Amino acid sequence: MATKVRDIMTGSPTSVSPELDIVTVARAMRDEQIGAVLVAEGDDLKGVVTDRDLVVRGLAAGGDPAQVKIGGIASKVTATVRPDDSTERAAQIMRERSVRRLPVLEDGRPVGIVSIRDLASGASGEDAASALADIGAARSTT
Repeated sequence: MATKVRDIMTGSPTSVSPELDIVTVARAMRDEQIGAVLVAEGDDLKGVVTDRDLVVRGLAAGGDPAQVKIGGIASKVTATVRPDDSTERAAQIMRERSVRRLPVLEDGRPVGIVSIRDLASGASGEDAASALADIGAARSTT
């Protein structure tokens, strides 16, 4: 079973500029069949946007979706993990922060993203199962 974040994370995450409009980002997410993107300026991580964020914070808020900038609806990054962190550590952070996705940073730059789904398929043991249940029941912020 996988014990390191690098073993279960999605590598080469899609990153977008905070200046892109939500329509452009939504189309990229559709075309790449992904549910989240990192918002970054160069290697500087600014936030995370999920497909739910696009709807709840972008479309439902009104305004012209072609004019709303993705940086304005991105969730702030409250925690990250490193590729060599354990999957148990990632699950613990997700549980403590009530988040379903964590950016993976190496040398300060984004190299991946680990989700609750990644943990469910790669984690093992009672602690991981308990953490996943807690995360699933918690109110998500990303």
